[in-house]
Amino acid sequence: MKLLNEIITTYRKHGWRLRRVLAPAENLTEISDLLSTGGETVTLEEAPVSALWFSRPSHEGREAWELRLVAETSYALFETFEPDEAEEDREELRREMEARLRAHVLGESV
Repeated sequence: MKLLNEIITTYRKHGWRLRRVLAPAENLTEISDLLSTGGETVTLEEAPVSALWFSRPSHEGREAWELRLVAETSYALFETFEPDEAEEDREELRREMEARLRAHVLGESV
């Protein structure tokens, strides 16, 4: 949990907002308890790897999203979305990013 806190603190310092937490089922309760003290509403999702979704405003009205692996070695995937991009399209791309992260960690093919 210390690493999780360090990552969140670093991203917040740079203007990122924690939006979602992906983690194995056995960790979700502990993570939920940890995050409940921050006052933010964060979506928790069961996943085979632990990762954090952050977002922040980007250039020209776009929104940047970053998927950060919770690990000592930094690994993150980044995407920006146009202001008029449909939420369904955004969500599809975020799921693709999650699949790429999972493939990287677990050695799966995408």
